[in-house]
Amino acid sequence: MWELLWPAWLGGSLVALVAAPLGCLLVWRRLAYFGDSLSHATLLGVGLSIWLHVPVWGGIVTVCVLLALLLASVLGRPQLPSDALLSLLSASTLSAGLVVISQQQGVRVDLLSFLFGDLLSLNSQDLPLLMMVLIGVLAVLAFCWRDFVLTAIDEDLAAVEGLPVLRLRVLLLLLLALVITVAMKVVGSLLITALLVIPSLVARPLASNPHGMALLAAFTGMVAVSGGLASSFYWDTPVGPSIVLVAALLFIFVQLATVIKLRMA
Repeated sequence: MWELLWPAWLGGSLVALVAAPLGCLLVWRRLAYFGDSLSHATLLGVGLSIWLHVPVWGGIVTVCVLLALLLASVLGRPQLPSDALLSLLSASTLSAGLVVISQQQGVRVDLLSFLFGDLLSLNSQDLPLLMMVLIGVLAVLAFCWRDFVLTAIDEDLAAVEGLPVLRLRVLLLLLLALVITVAMKVVGSLLITALLVIPSLVARPLASNPHGMALLAAFTGMVAVSGGLASSFYWDTPVGPSIVLVAALLFIFVQLATVIKLRMA
């Protein structure tokens, strides 16, 4: 049993650990749709990889990075409402991916694993590359954390202080694209945004500063992964949705506790 579960737990926990600070940045900037658009594009990457006979993960990374660069260049223009543009890209890339996959005759595609994740298929041979990517992303986040936080809180103020706002936006989206590519294995393309956003929402009322919020969000994500795996083992539930449900239950618990505390004060 442990031989099957430990690679899944370690890989999922690492993804949750790195996704947490990225999710916090998205929540602060009110841009959760960033993650949604990029996560849905992963399915288009899968379809194009099968069509072009290239490695699946290479196709996913390429599509996500190209979309991240496109978003970084067009977002912020007053003539293009950000939420509407991101909604358009989210729906169109997901639909395009489903259409491309449906046209691949004679190729068996486990669509459910791409949509909702297949964490239990992660093995010890997959971990070195996964750890290398995630540790690299975490190192960049740690090095640029202060600049990312200032830019997320107020881009105009960050620009006045001399920060390269556009470069930071591009870098953030590229890091997000990499994390989404590997997170697809954990919760699938439809639920990746939940893993990014829900832990940060759980941590928000409990933290007094950005650093504390990121750490609490990381802990929440790891608890959600552990709970999702336990639910899958004991009750045979799908792992990806179970992880998201555990995170959602933690969010509800924290909100209720906050309301009770305010009423008792």
